[in-house]
Amino acid sequence: MLKKIIKLSITLMMVCIFIMTSEPFSVQVKGAVNYSSVKAWADLTADTLISGYGETSVSYALIDNDEIVVSGQSGVYSKTDNSELTKDDMYGIGSISKMFTTTAVMQLVDSGKVKLDNPITKYIPEFKMEDSRYKKITVRMLLNHSSGLMGSSYNNMMSFDNNAIDYEEFIKNLSTQRLKADPGAFSVYCNDGFTLAQMLVEKVSGISFTDYMKQYITNPLSITNTKTPDDDFSRDRLVKTYLYNSKKALPTEDISAIGAGGIYSTPEDLCRFSEAFMKESNLKLLTAETAIQTANAEYLNGLWYPDEDSSLSYGLGWDSVNTYPFTEYGIQALIKGGDTGVFHGSLIVLPGEDMAVAVLSSGGASIYNQVFAQELLLKALLAKGAIEKIHEDKTFENIIRGTMPSEMAEYSGYYGYMSGVVRIDISKDGVLSTYAGESASSMSSQKLYYTGDGRFYTTDGSAYVSFMKEDNGNTYLFASGYASLPALGQLASSEYQAQKLEPVKISDAVKAVWENRKDKKYFMINEIYSSEVYALESPIMIGTMRTKLDGYFDNACIIDKNNAEMQIQIPGINGRDLYNLEYYLKNKTEYLKMSDLLYISEDAISTLSTKANFQVTIGQEEYAKWFKVDKKSQGKKIKVTIPATASWSVYRSDGTCIYNSYTYDGTTVTLPTGGYLVFAGNKGVKFNIKYIK
Repeated sequence: MLKKIIKLSITLMMVCIFIMTSEPFSVQVKGAVNYSSVKAWADLTADTLISGYGETSVSYALIDNDEIVVSGQSGVYSKTDNSELTKDDMYGIGSISKMFTTTAVMQLVDSGKVKLDNPITKYIPEFKMEDSRYKKITVRMLLNHSSGLMGSSYNNMMSFDNNAIDYEEFIKNLSTQRLKADPGAFSVYCNDGFTLAQMLVEKVSGISFTDYMKQYITNPLSITNTKTPDDDFSRDRLVKTYLYNSKKALPTEDISAIGAGGIYSTPEDLCRFSEAFMKESNLKLLTAETAIQTANAEYLNGLWYPDEDSSLSYGLGWDSVNTYPFTEYGIQALIKGGDTGVFHGSLIVLPGEDMAVAVLSSGGASIYNQVFAQELLLKALLAKGAIEKIHEDKTFENIIRGTMPSEMAEYSGYYGYMSGVVRIDISKDGVLSTYAGESASSMSSQKLYYTGDGRFYTTDGSAYVSFMKEDNGNTYLFASGYASLPALGQLASSEYQAQKLEPVKISDAVKAVWENRKDKKYFMINEIYSSEVYALESPIMIGTMRTKLDGYFDNACIIDKNNAEMQIQIPGINGRDLYNLEYYLKNKTEYLKMSDLLYISEDAISTLSTKANFQVTIGQEEYAKWFKVDKKSQGKKIKVTIPATASWSVYRSDGTCIYNSYTYDGTTVTLPTGGYLVFAGNKGVKFNIKYIK
């Protein structure tokens, strides 16, 4: 959720992190299997996640044949009181929630109330889209990410207050959208598919998703530490979360799209839940047939990239059903990760071994927890004699450069992906250079070298890229390689990272309009006052015109003077969360609509008043009000008094948040040079503002 998926890229393949460790402790034994060495390693490595990977707290558990055999925690429940962590402390599990949604849908399949290959309109008749292909979207396509939906509806979905999902608004937003691909054409990560799946569960069962969870999942399993934001439970049961290096605990994170990423749980509860997918399951949740179905290689139903070592291969709900390094042992591993703004987790299930590991954390990243989980499982498999030895991490040798065919240079150009564009230059002597260009990018500038067989390698030989032309007419940048995370383990990735963008002819008049938007700032105005976006993301967007690639505004293809479309079709993860750019004028003010998010142009932003005392009032539409800091007010201190249903934030000129009333102490702020302020709240809310010495 909210682009917190930490994906493996060429940059990660070359990451280096300084690690500090502490001494292991405690022992657990199960039957004839001595897990003491496994427990010692787990404790040591959990400490490493705290000291070297930015996690505030981490909790983990390993289940083997219906028994929790290893369980532990590291870090602190709270930075201020150093309370001891326990196995019952809860975490947000992010997208691991999708497996609960998948389970609910599959239970309805078991009962004959739902068929996987029926269109979803049979169960949600009010679901409609501008694109008539929506009628072909099936229940299966929601669960295997192949629906063709654009991605994620983020408006008011992640907040610091309990904010129930507005299904009417969600359906209304989808009704204005197109599909990015034919339903079933390929699988690409999609949160909205699981929000629709949550709706389906409620429609068919006749009860809320939260009540369904209790009645058909958590109660039958006798797990008591798994809740949704709509449950009545003490939020003190959740570990504390923090912003960057702050010691002030954040308010409780609430994700209203429960079925896509809003559930809270513990590692031991997740391990109990995972038994539904094991060969020796007691069938409390699913029949053997439907449990097995979730582990099918759904990703192969459509366009996919070459079959190399990877950590991504979709099943029903699962991120991966065919995962390195378990493939090297002939073991199927089912993996689901989850990242929110503040919580991160990984669940790995070995159905054929009746084993699973869950790792949850405050801070860090799900990818770190996944590597920890996979290594913990390998050590447990070795301890019980299920494998003879643990394979050494793959090693590499410095490359030997080859002579590059001249036609390879034709792959130079701009390549788009979900959040930007990367420029690739290929020289005649076989040097491939990548440049992030003007936009923020996960692909940092670097050089790779041609070695033969169409491949360009990093100098150490650990990763390569190549180019592939598919039957859909698109050319893709394919990347494959291994990342070694110090003191954790090794991770493999193979994926289409980007798609080549071809120039599009537009008129000079259209180009001039978009040129005027180049580098202009637009400010988000329709997020609820308690939204995480104000504190954890930047609600300020800067547009970029790529003058060397005709017809594009960043990674969106220009349609006319006021509309551009992201037309990227990348299976996997890098084609997720796309949208159209729709600009329009209202009362001579320019607005930008992107999916369900609304922005206002910087031209309409007023300068903050310099009166000693003044008020800001939120209008009928409840749009947030933005102000810019000029030379008269910069460096001065202001104090703001607000009611309960409101918030305000301050940003530097680059969009970095330096104050948010939900996440920072105090009500007084020194105004930054060239900065911005935003005031958000319910209609009629008044902010009382005064300058102080």
